[in-house]
Amino acid sequence: MSVAGATVLVVDDEPAVLDTVRDGLAAHGYQVLTAAGPDEAIQVAQAHAGTIALALIDVVMPVMSGPQVARRLHESRPDLKVLFMSGFSTEVVHGLTEGDPLLVKPFSLATLGRKVHEVLDYRSPFSRPPQPPR
Repeated sequence: MSVAGATVLVVDDEPAVLDTVRDGLAAHGYQVLTAAGPDEAIQVAQAHAGTIALALIDVVMPVMSGPQVARRLHESRPDLKVLFMSGFSTEVVHGLTEGDPLLVKPFSLATLGRKVHEVLDYRSPFSRPPQPPR
């Protein structure tokens, strides 16, 4: 997948984090949708007609955890890639499974750009290569 211009949905209940991440991703050339919490994330994803390549989701939020938000988003967008972010240590973060990509706060905008690019470019070794048309 080409990551240039990909749409990223950022979900965080902290306005300063949401604004900073939005601006950082836009500076890296991504199209950015934002949501200030779990319910808004689901609404934004449902309202967006185009492809959302990645959801960058805070792990710890009121009402619903990041992993719960990811599961809800996958119901309507099964190909959506997810990158979690958290300021809490991995011992405190519940709901993540081994191998879930995690960006630890605080992070630099350069680190943000690299990690998002890495997750968008990742191709599972179990994925089938595209088959030529018959």
